[in-house]
Amino acid sequence: MTHRWLIENGTFVVLEEGRSVIQGYMLIEDDTILYIGETRPEGEEETFTYDGKGQLFAPGLVNTHGHAAMSLLRGYGDDLSLQVWLQEKMWPMEAKFTSRDVYWGTALSVVEMLKGGTTTFLDMYDHMDQVAKVVDESGIRGVLMRGAIGLCPEDVQQQKLDEAIRFAKDWNGKANGRITTMMSPHAPYTCPPAFIEKFVQAAHDLDLPLHTHMSETASEVAQNVEEYGLRPVAHLEKLGFFTRPSIVAHAVHLNDEEIERLAANKVAVSHNPGSNLKLASGIARVTDLLKSGVKVSLGTDGAASNNNLDMFEEIRLAALIHKGFSGDPTAIPAEVALKMGTIYGAESIYLERVGRLSAGMKADFIAIDTEQAHFLPRTDYVSHMVYSAGPKDVLHVWVNGEQVVKQGNCLTIDEERVRHEAQACFEGLLAR
Repeated sequence: MTHRWLIENGTFVVLEEGRSVIQGYMLIEDDTILYIGETRPEGEEETFTYDGKGQLFAPGLVNTHGHAAMSLLRGYGDDLSLQVWLQEKMWPMEAKFTSRDVYWGTALSVVEMLKGGTTTFLDMYDHMDQVAKVVDESGIRGVLMRGAIGLCPEDVQQQKLDEAIRFAKDWNGKANGRITTMMSPHAPYTCPPAFIEKFVQAAHDLDLPLHTHMSETASEVAQNVEEYGLRPVAHLEKLGFFTRPSIVAHAVHLNDEEIERLAANKVAVSHNPGSNLKLASGIARVTDLLKSGVKVSLGTDGAASNNNLDMFEEIRLAALIHKGFSGDPTAIPAEVALKMGTIYGAESIYLERVGRLSAGMKADFIAIDTEQAHFLPRTDYVSHMVYSAGPKDVLHVWVNGEQVVKQGNCLTIDEERVRHEAQACFEGLLAR
């Protein structure tokens, strides 16, 4: 049975050329936005109407890099450099993760993301069937992949590759189309060249995009030059990585030539300002990337290095740190930062009908409570969303036309149980 409904008296963030916000109406049928405009659509007199007064409707936020199950390690290893954090804190604990840990760690992250207005997330991890199960059950949209570290014997490498291929085949297009998949070798410094080439070939065979970590730290870049005689961009290009649609996470340490190569190969970048600041990895050259035509989106990374999954914070950081770093207050305007968290995010992970409010797009959107002190005066709603708003302002969330958060409460997930099970999983990890 068709479900058709109309939001009236709403304020909508459309981010169109010439206008960022409109007052009016949005018509939704099943999983699709049919109409958005300032006048009431004709012939909809009998359609169920929802009064949007006092609410700001915006595209759901898109988180283009993360490891959801790592929420179980939030606060476990803080104020450390990346390599110490990984080798001494994260990897030993992650080696103990069971599929149950991944399920509840992911569920904990999905609760946080949905309540905070994130409707789509990218996830690279292990035990990915469990991540997909949470996505299926919760109603969120997920771009999922089995991330693979290649610092292991060849038979284990092959096992990981086989798992990645099987997962990508089994889950692509599932959960009413809310799940799409990618292929993902972890990083150039954790994967031998031949291992990366096998992932590239698999991505060609399956017609899927690629994702990896790249140039997150200066030491990682130096290591790549020492081992292979090339910086990471040239290294990945030589291995054929950019012959597939691809998105790289971090890309903090780039030179001018590398930025040009990424632009020429249409490689997208997931900018993770919060995680990069906390790990002191550096500040990515986002203004230069954007000027060169590189598609730049935003990611939180995992909750173990951030330590939250707050996309409002990433949008605000993206708008602020590049101003402070460059000395140019126009470096990343509010509207560009918001696009990085919505439109550019969806485009970066190859979702054509996600990321904006317009006719024909998927009904992935959020309602923000504007009847609050920090939303007044009613000057510029895009500015307010970027510089004033936070996740606790999100009232309602819809994904694929289905409401998944109402009055700040998850409708699809038992949040109390998730909190209990996640804490139990962490205690179990400590005891192992």
